[in-house]
Amino acid sequence: MTETKRPALRPFHTATAAFAAGSDTPRAFLERCIEAIDADQPKFLAFVNLDLTDARNAADAATQRWNDGAPLSPIDGMPVGIKDIIETANMPTEMGSPLFAGYRSGRDSASVAALREAGAVVVGKTVTTEFAATVARETRNPWDPARTPGGSSSGSACAVGDGMLPAALGTQVIGSILRPAAYCGAFGYKPSVGGINRGGSVDYHSQSCQGVIAATLEDAWFTAREITARAGGDPGYPGIRGPRTVPAARQPTRLALLQTAGWAVATSDAKDQLQTVLGRFRRAGIAIDDRTNDAGIAQAEDAVANALALSTTINTWDFRWPLNVFARNMDHAKLSPVMQSRLVLAERMTLEEYQAAIEERDRVRATFARLAERFDAAVTLTAPDAAPLGLESTGNPIFVVPGSLLGVPALTLPIMRTQDLPLGLQLLGFNGRDADLFSAARGLP
Repeated sequence: MTETKRPALRPFHTATAAFAAGSDTPRAFLERCIEAIDADQPKFLAFVNLDLTDARNAADAATQRWNDGAPLSPIDGMPVGIKDIIETANMPTEMGSPLFAGYRSGRDSASVAALREAGAVVVGKTVTTEFAATVARETRNPWDPARTPGGSSSGSACAVGDGMLPAALGTQVIGSILRPAAYCGAFGYKPSVGGINRGGSVDYHSQSCQGVIAATLEDAWFTAREITARAGGDPGYPGIRGPRTVPAARQPTRLALLQTAGWAVATSDAKDQLQTVLGRFRRAGIAIDDRTNDAGIAQAEDAVANALALSTTINTWDFRWPLNVFARNMDHAKLSPVMQSRLVLAERMTLEEYQAAIEERDRVRATFARLAERFDAAVTLTAPDAAPLGLESTGNPIFVVPGSLLGVPALTLPIMRTQDLPLGLQLLGFNGRDADLFSAARGLP
């Protein structure tokens, strides 16, 4: 390890009592974030654009509302980052691609508009991989800059994990919220599919979700829930259901351990860390079953065994447009070789192949959904090991892709370590029951 750092997360929800009492202000909170950005952005490169003038103006307005006893929401004054595939009116949306260098749509996405309506302070655009896909960018891991922060929500995870911000938006189609959150020592929340309105986001895949990387579970819930209160979910979806307050903690009674295809590549220490945590849960009275003693879990394990290949097939067709018009109507040479190859594969696919993949995904989802009759949630690792050395790869998504394929809510909790680095515990819930998953996570011993 070339450098060791122990970043401190920066919760927001615990600061609001001081705002109400007048002993702290959103503007002062923002200035502490800016101080951290000034110190660490040159080392870790979490942001691609910043608008600190707009942020300070928004924080001043939030300060006045708290002084008047009339905050707009629990996140009024919260500094947030926006993954750079999500449109912002005041900053470019460059999507990690030279095709869109300096591109401005002149509008806010649905989620950003909702954040502003709730009083959140949009600080900057966080680095994304090319079109939120495979090709890594310059961001580094705040725990060790020689390691990847994960992808594709690399900048968001770095900014939160380092304590530059209390929360940032990410997106996930394979593992792009949970994996970087786990690598950077933050909380990650991927909602049920369709949970947050993706309008104004270059994110067309049928498994994609916008979600939140945050300093606490409370900050993640408040951020997501205040967005959906104003923007809803994707068209045709009900959006995240649940209280505007944080779901009450409730210790789960029964969890399903999913090993998934990731078990074969997980390190022995990562498995040991998981077993240590599960032992603590059992001693607190939580029953934990696995494929060896429960036929339903065995069926679910078999169903998700091919999750990465099946998701890749579906995503390839889903990305046929806009990749084809990026290549034909714009400068084909500015697409990475990876994207050019993906387009070739997409144009070789037939609709019948895609339809078969969707039918298989429906079958997998139905198999997993049956576990809801007997279990509060499923539990597994978020990654097979700590963040890998080097920036060429964003890491192995093998443990997080099942949740994306299933379309269920998923959380990663930064409660384990391996190699003295973060290792996330992953919880998978059931479709539409995001609040129940938060209750179970908050109730864990």
